[in-house]
Amino acid sequence: MPIKTHKKYNYKLQGLGINHANQVWSTGITYIKVAGGMMYMAAIINWHSKAVLSHRISNTMDSQLVMSVLNDALEKHPHPEIFNTDQGNQCTSEIHAKRPKNLGIQISVNGKGRATDNIYIERFWRSAKCERVYLNEYQSIRELIVNVDDYIEFYNHQRFHETLGV
Repeated sequence: MPIKTHKKYNYKLQGLGINHANQVWSTGITYIKVAGGMMYMAAIINWHSKAVLSHRISNTMDSQLVMSVLNDALEKHPHPEIFNTDQGNQCTSEIHAKRPKNLGIQISVNGKGRATDNIYIERFWRSAKCERVYLNEYQSIRELIVNVDDYIEFYNHQRFHETLGV
């Protein structure tokens, strides 16, 4: 849910043709059930390759979670031209917006109630949950982390994707 004091950014991806790597990245957060509670997973995906560039699992859904994912992706990969987020307060916070802006990256934010504006991260969440997460009952955080890491390796390098040519 957005916070009224956070700066508002427009959605910049309407009608944009995605034709090269690192043109657009997007981020999101999802929930994953473990024994005794809920964990949160944040990830960044490259819209061109559909590869997950960075991800983290945490027991708190806060700016620190999304910042750690963003910082990791920026350290490991060429920077995107546009970085798209949803309207969650973790992603619209000044601390989260400041890093990409300082690097000359344009910020784009989904329209209200428009999960489809961030379609590639939403498709990744659906795939990860249907193909792996919902098939397991995680007894520990460590078990969840190992399983998600394994799935992302599979998703990025072996799963059938149009961008992998299979």
